[in-house]
Amino acid sequence: MIGFAYLGALAVSLGGLAVLDRRFRLAFWADPARTAITLVVGVLFFLAWDVAGLVLGIFARGDSPHMTGLQLAPELPVEEAVFLTLLCYNTLLVWRFLDLRVR
Repeated sequence: MIGFAYLGALAVSLGGLAVLDRRFRLAFWADPARTAITLVVGVLFFLAWDVAGLVLGIFARGDSPHMTGLQLAPELPVEEAVFLTLLCYNTLLVWRFLDLRVR
């Protein structure tokens, strides 16, 4: 069960961002299609970045009892994709919030 601690924390964090998004209608509740495209492009970009870092030997997967052990590719854990989604979603929400506040 402890192997899902990090993934669970990421999921709870994504849920919290979704609640904020719904409350302030920043991204998914304002324009779902554009938000989905933006998140997919951002996550794919950073996954490609990670893969390039892995191939070049810059990055390596560390061992932790808090991770599931499931991998998308050699040395690329599932948690990384979820973290990148969290990172991109958080950035998008901050950008939209600041954009709406300036207008």
